[in-house]
Amino acid sequence: MAPSKKKEPTQVTPDFWEDACKHLMKKDRVMKRLIPQFGDACLQTRGDAFVTLARSIVGQQISVKAAQTVWDRFELLPRKLDPASVLKLKIDDMRAAGLSARKVEYLVDLALHFENGALHVKAWETMSDDAIIEELVAIRGIGRWTAEMFLIFHMMRPNVLPLDDVGLITGISQNYFSGDAVSRSDAREVAAAWAPYASVATWYIWRSLDPVQVAY
Repeated sequence: MAPSKKKEPTQVTPDFWEDACKHLMKKDRVMKRLIPQFGDACLQTRGDAFVTLARSIVGQQISVKAAQTVWDRFELLPRKLDPASVLKLKIDDMRAAGLSARKVEYLVDLALHFENGALHVKAWETMSDDAIIEELVAIRGIGRWTAEMFLIFHMMRPNVLPLDDVGLITGISQNYFSGDAVSRSDAREVAAAWAPYASVATWYIWRSLDPVQVAY
């Protein structure tokens, strides 16, 4: 009997993607050059909101490979990877999986926010980007950048501009300013032409630096 394989992340392309590409190619000379280079685009989602945010906490300040190793150990601990089950875990077991004491605290706080109703998950679809960010950054270990990545990759919001993202700033520098240093206001000025599809433009800027697709 063959060993069971882990279920691969579901690949979903937002329904606005095609319109966004047409809009960006019409409005922006760099996008007109970049977008055709990367063919059919596909954003990856990884299950539910809790799992996505838990993965982001586990992966903080360590390499992608190390993060995957720790995550693989951690996800075997609870019977089901949900907030209630995580809250029942022993701290020693979580530490033995490779999590730092601080990350254990962050994961517990994340689970508590989901369990005690502090997050209005069912209302997120109708809430503004800023309102969702405000809820998420109240969780220990989640800053604005993580919240913005969540909006792009999990919620698939079309117009997120993550100005704290090093890759975005580097990509704008290389594609628009011949490699010269770029300020946040420079980046904002460039991105004015991207609205209402800043998330999509950001995705292509990342592709220009690394053709391998971003998975969050």
